[in-house]
Amino acid sequence: MEKLIARIRDVYTKIRQHGECPVWISLVPEEITIGRAEDLDLKLPLAGMLFAIKDNIDLVGIATTAGCPAFAYVPTESATVVQRLMAAGAIPIGKTNLDQFATGLVGTRSPYGSPSSVFNPDYISGGSSSGSAVAVASGLVDFSLGTDTAGSGRVPASLNNILGLKPTCGALSTKGVVPACRTLDCVSIFTHDATIAAKVLEAARGYDATDGYSRPTGQRRAWSTKAFRFGVPSPDQLEFFGDESARELYYEAVADYEARGGTKVEFDFTPFRDIAQLLYAGPWVAERLAAIKDFAAANPDALHPVTAAIILKAEAISAVSAFEAEYKLADLRRAAERELATFDFMLLPTNGAAYTHAEIAAEPIALNTNLGYYTNFVNLLDLAALAAPAGFRANGMPFGVTLIGPAWSDEALLATAAQSAPYCPPGYTPLAVCGAHLSGMPLNYQLRDAGAFLIEACRTAPTYRFYALKGTVPPKPGLVYSHNAGSRIDVEVWAVPENTFGRFVAAVPAPLAIGSATLESGRVVKSFVCEPYAVSDAIEITHLGGWKQFIGQRSPTV
Repeated sequence: MEKLIARIRDVYTKIRQHGECPVWISLVPEEITIGRAEDLDLKLPLAGMLFAIKDNIDLVGIATTAGCPAFAYVPTESATVVQRLMAAGAIPIGKTNLDQFATGLVGTRSPYGSPSSVFNPDYISGGSSSGSAVAVASGLVDFSLGTDTAGSGRVPASLNNILGLKPTCGALSTKGVVPACRTLDCVSIFTHDATIAAKVLEAARGYDATDGYSRPTGQRRAWSTKAFRFGVPSPDQLEFFGDESARELYYEAVADYEARGGTKVEFDFTPFRDIAQLLYAGPWVAERLAAIKDFAAANPDALHPVTAAIILKAEAISAVSAFEAEYKLADLRRAAERELATFDFMLLPTNGAAYTHAEIAAEPIALNTNLGYYTNFVNLLDLAALAAPAGFRANGMPFGVTLIGPAWSDEALLATAAQSAPYCPPGYTPLAVCGAHLSGMPLNYQLRDAGAFLIEACRTAPTYRFYALKGTVPPKPGLVYSHNAGSRIDVEVWAVPENTFGRFVAAVPAPLAIGSATLESGRVVKSFVCEPYAVSDAIEITHLGGWKQFIGQRSPTV
């Protein structure tokens, strides 16, 4: 428990050092968060996981602003999804920034400031779930909640090199969420790790009779992660808006999925592109006005200028045009279904280009439209989607792909993406840690202080023995190569900046050292290892499979 409390205090210290805005809008008081940790049942499935909440999702006692101070109210109960996560042991840290009223894919339409990608302050974070993505990418929380109507849970994931799960519509209750387009809105999940995303999804999902758009879980869809068919648009339909580095990375991702047992199926992207255009060019914009019409009428000056330009034009949309658009969508849906029937999931770029703050300021609507080229159609077709890292551009900005499958394929998408090798950006060194530097452990702060971030939770190859060393403070394990009598050991792989790696290594005390280890996937990375002489009087814990398992049952004398 002390380790969790120390971590919480460290998170609040880091937030104070950098200032709440532009990533955070409000925080849960630190002592309340610590109180929740002290009362925590450690047997709960999400026990001790810290999370952030997009500020259009209610958290009891903390103002919900939706990115508009004049709109703010203090809810008397938390959103259903927040209640479920807290009941599962997750601890909220605070509310995060967003494009006002969740209208935008850029993350710049907020009076609380404009977050940046964690990889380059000149580049946008993406939105509308901007702060939620950055809070995860910067290592402050284990996961966060966003919302996704047009891609808000996917674009910021791509621009910050994390996972962004847009679940099946209605799988997670939207009661307690300020609507954008209520018929299409989804609560989304950001994490670094597919396993955590799956745990969060399982804890958060479930039918909510108080939410008119909640759905009982349907027949889950699945496919083999070793042999699958994935759809790729024909080359003339791919659009990268001049970003040739992104084009190359996309084709590399396609080749990677083929190498993993996938069969590429070329398909006609036309109906999906045409459906995407309906979301903002058609009457669905009127849903955004319906959500705030009384407030907008009484407070016209409270809206961000770009937000107002988008939403208020809905006043001219007629009921006739709404029905005409529904008919068009129905015809396009039939065409899309014919394409979807030819593969298990489609693999698309999440966003064709990454933009700077200056570029967005110059063309706020046109470039936002570009960001939605591969995302806007998904909820209109009731599909599930998962944005996943897929490499880094020549300028150091991350690139991502999105796996898009039928409703209730959420777990299959996570399982498929989990098979993909994580990406470490240029200028960083992947380092496997197995003990006191793991997330939530007492020395994890040393990695974070070095500017490192988590890229993978996995296991070693089955060729290692694992020991609890005696006389180390804090307690530390020793990982030793053993070809004939080894096992798989849980590790985390962190990306450490090259300019701080040497200083970090210099502080590693004997008998520990930095060597190399082979992961279960076959990749070889730098790793904490132990000099063999030091294990002669150590306790072998190989059979436990990891340090956290040992800490949970260790003897106080060790």
